[in-house]
Amino acid sequence: MRILLTNDDGIYAKGIEVLRDILISEHEIVVVAPEAEQSAVGHAITFLDPLRVKPVKRNGAFFGYAVNGTPADCVKLAIRELMKEPPDIVISGINIGANVGENVIYSGTVSAATEAAMLGFQSMAISIDAYPAEDFSAAEKFVPLLVKILEHNPLPPKISLNVNIPHIPASQIKGIRITHQGHLKYKETYDRRIDPRNRVYYWLCSQTAQYDPDPESDSYALSEGFISVTPIHYDLTHYKTLESLKRQGWEQLIDRESFNNELSVSPRQKSSRCV
Repeated sequence: MRILLTNDDGIYAKGIEVLRDILISEHEIVVVAPEAEQSAVGHAITFLDPLRVKPVKRNGAFFGYAVNGTPADCVKLAIRELMKEPPDIVISGINIGANVGENVIYSGTVSAATEAAMLGFQSMAISIDAYPAEDFSAAEKFVPLLVKILEHNPLPPKISLNVNIPHIPASQIKGIRITHQGHLKYKETYDRRIDPRNRVYYWLCSQTAQYDPDPESDSYALSEGFISVTPIHYDLTHYKTLESLKRQGWEQLIDRESFNNELSVSPRQKSSRCV
């Protein structure tokens, strides 16, 4: 298969090199990744500045293309411009640090896979539960299996997989759990500092999370030594609430006549009423 690899840790990160080495013997691999770390940029895309692309060598051989943009930029640019043929699968990772719970929203790694799903391609994000990460043996064993499963069992449209792997030897992995996105209770602290021009600035310096105790959640599976596989989608509509709001008559709370009368009020009149 033709596989596009990207990440948010940057093209020189260890994780994407490991991922390429895992898959290149059986698949055609194209690497398009940010030229510098883009962690926690979410699904940002670049449109106020130009995107520049440069070939990158690792260990003396061509490795892939570096882009001065976000992970989502890399996927869009690779598919639209850089690849001669579209990919069969897009894989983002291997990210250093788990992407579970609310981290899924912040993650550039997950957003790259989501962008691929938005463009109509099979995709998954892969992260390892450690920072820094030293043991990739579990990923080396299980990622090729996940790719084969995805090859023969395509995901529905608009869906991507968020895969998180415990940072333990492959022999200690207990298996795979299909999970839902859990919830993390964060404790965050900021370091208040003063720069040489006597201006105050803040640096996020400590972030600890309590894993979700729900046995069906992504973080719980990780904590128990299982690979967590979570199907995610980019439609953020909460359909149960949508139907509830309709039943409650939200659409009729302001009738057309009242709406038109409100629009006819001049800015000066609106201002005077608020004083």
